[in-house]
Amino acid sequence: MNKQFRIAQKTGLMFRDDEMLPEDMNAWIQSQLQVASPALGLASSYADVAQWPDDLQPDLSRRASMWRRYRDLENQSREGKNGQETQAARQANRHENLTGKMDEHKFVQRNVYGADQVKLRITAFWANHFTIGNTFDTSQMIGHAIDEGILAKLNGSFADLLYGMTTHPGMLTYLDNVWSAGERSEQAKGCARRPDCQAGLNDNLGRELLELHTVSVAAGYTEEDIKAAANVLAGWGIDFSEELSQMRKKAGGTDHWNAYKKRWAEPGSKKVMGQSIYAGRNGLRQLTDFLASHDATIHHISTKLCQHFVSDSPNTEEIEAVKIVWRESEGDLQLIHTKVLELAVNNPDAKFIWPMTWLFQVVRLSGATYFKGWEKIHDYDNKLMHTHKVFEELGQSFWSSRQPNGYSDDKDEWMSAEMFERRVRFADAIYRNGNPRQSAKEIMDRIGASNQTRALVASVGPSWRDRFIALMCSPELMGLDYV
Repeated sequence: MNKQFRIAQKTGLMFRDDEMLPEDMNAWIQSQLQVASPALGLASSYADVAQWPDDLQPDLSRRASMWRRYRDLENQSREGKNGQETQAARQANRHENLTGKMDEHKFVQRNVYGADQVKLRITAFWANHFTIGNTFDTSQMIGHAIDEGILAKLNGSFADLLYGMTTHPGMLTYLDNVWSAGERSEQAKGCARRPDCQAGLNDNLGRELLELHTVSVAAGYTEEDIKAAANVLAGWGIDFSEELSQMRKKAGGTDHWNAYKKRWAEPGSKKVMGQSIYAGRNGLRQLTDFLASHDATIHHISTKLCQHFVSDSPNTEEIEAVKIVWRESEGDLQLIHTKVLELAVNNPDAKFIWPMTWLFQVVRLSGATYFKGWEKIHDYDNKLMHTHKVFEELGQSFWSSRQPNGYSDDKDEWMSAEMFERRVRFADAIYRNGNPRQSAKEIMDRIGASNQTRALVASVGPSWRDRFIALMCSPELMGLDYV
């Protein structure tokens, strides 16, 4: 594979068939980190690329309002109220108001048609690091967290990213923090006097904040540290389905990304990993800033970045190089990402590609139109699969009901016969239904495919379809070799 496509495969999403190839790849990577990131896609299945309409990208307040309406109509229809009128409204609401599915579709189209392919790859890394699984009401918030909590903050500091994702309503809901009350909080004391009231401390987010998002278990924190972190987090977040009047009463406002229920908060200072954290809502920022600059956090995440972009088995020198930049820049993400991408360019090793990333790269390389436009998202009368079905079949989706540790970068976990067979079926479906503009030969010539890949493609016979499948499922296109 030539240098341009090798770098794009490791650090981005491959060049689309209609894109001009940059001559200076180092300059290209630098420009990619600065390029604007509008949500791009197709209006219909075969339309020109355009920006997604603003009305299909609602803010949190609008999402909460839509979700409350959806749940009310669902409840009414189950209870048999208002007869046909409610049933009709319920069907219309399902059609127009499933924000999570629309977000998922926007994510797909953005990754296929976006000009900011490197930023989108980095966004996927952080979306996996800060996992928000699809539970309770979180499907309505995951897309917002990816766009506004991660992509919009890629050129800031890790401390800002950590605090923003920790306080995002999607994270607070997913890990049950919206229902967590400090052990000595006013809410807990009041509930103790009422047999119909339950209030207690939930340590899910406190545990994942330490174990997965920052220092990792290698830091040697204790269960007491987890409990203390949970008490710092107590009071943060509000149930997404709360009416605005109740939200104002509990949190003093209607900003879902800044909802803090003082009555639920644990009074007094706390101590986490030897660090004294003061009381009140500002204590959480003190805690996340402390964790963001901790040596164990720097080592843990530098290693993850290198494993995702540089090599399946990065060496100590590469990891240390990222750690040095992290410390010297005080967690400047732009400088950290620049160093990681520089290492990826200079490391000759192949890097295994996630199934989700592989699918985007195949569609971009071939010029296929494999996903519906936003005007056709509810149209079942064609051959293009719905986005959630695509991800379900791939076995990888940021909108799935997954575990907090995210998807593995260990290629052995993705190399079963079943997972490979899924890629074969997708390559077949893309060829049959996506109308690729590039043949296997044209793609191989453009990317500078290896002799081994060319021989593999030739070995399947003269069928253009079989050759397309063989190329897309070749070791070279899956990031297994560059021979």
